[in-house]
Amino acid sequence: MRPANHISERVLAAPPRRGRLAPNEYIAGILAGDRVVLARAITVIESELDADLDLAQYILETVLPHARPARRVGITGVPGAGKSTFIDALGLLLTAERGESLAVLTVDPSSPLSHGSILGDKTRMERLSQQPNAFIRPSPSRGHLGGVARRTRETIVLCEAAGFQNIIVETVGVGQSETAVRSMTDFFLLLMLAGAGDELQGIKRGIIEMTDCLAINKADGDNLPKAQRARGEYASALHLFPPTPDGWTPRVLTCSALTGDGIAEIWQTVLDHHQTLAENGYFHERRRQQALAWMHELIQSTLEDEFRRHPQVHARLPELESLVRQGRATSFGAARDLLALFLRQE
Repeated sequence: MRPANHISERVLAAPPRRGRLAPNEYIAGILAGDRVVLARAITVIESELDADLDLAQYILETVLPHARPARRVGITGVPGAGKSTFIDALGLLLTAERGESLAVLTVDPSSPLSHGSILGDKTRMERLSQQPNAFIRPSPSRGHLGGVARRTRETIVLCEAAGFQNIIVETVGVGQSETAVRSMTDFFLLLMLAGAGDELQGIKRGIIEMTDCLAINKADGDNLPKAQRARGEYASALHLFPPTPDGWTPRVLTCSALTGDGIAEIWQTVLDHHQTLAENGYFHERRRQQALAWMHELIQSTLEDEFRRHPQVHARLPELESLVRQGRATSFGAARDLLALFLRQE
């Protein structure tokens, strides 16, 4: 795939904006595995400035043919399950012990008031952040549903083009919309805790049905017997769900990110899952489904961007928002009026 000629020519002809590299410097840096350039390219991809749209598209479409499929692992979990500590331990296994490269894409929830985010995952993965073959990129969710950032799919492509063998996507947590990560990863891991109440009622059935492995973390010390009992309960519960179409039987394991127990077993499960799907042909089918999901997401996000940039919609939106807040217009009526402006033929 090559960038559209008119976009390519426009991007290459324009002088770099302040704070931006020349277009081909991004390409060369990403393909060389330069983490500083990769981070700067991700910033361009995540930018919501109109001035960065063409550059972002040029970067993505130019590096896409060079993206080598990595193992994509999505990790979610209940609050307090220790996702960041677990990823820190798993990352050390991959980078320090196995000598493999790892990119960790974490998502911090954004404030609904200020839209700001702390982006503190690097401080919670202190050991992993010191590994030379590890790359940790926190991104704000900015209200995007699905537990992931808006441009997580694009960031995955950049990391694969940079040569990373493994990519972990950590979501903001378990909730009704935390399943989008399933549509962009190959393996879905759900971290749980034992003794935290009625765990099976505390999470959504849909997430359980999509889980490739359920791991009960903090299985150490006095909590170990409770974790082992919970493992049996979850394993029994999973038998009640229908078989998965990919031929994989979800596993329930225990682990301790603190002691490292069970971490290697979980990664072996990831490898077993990858081999099973590769042998039955479902791995490529899943990647095709991911590509379709990406296309649909791009259509939706592009339509929303175009809608908000429409001159008449942009001019009318504040007034209608004010009327809705005051109760002088219905949400349905306001939305219908704005869509009519957007869809009206010139």
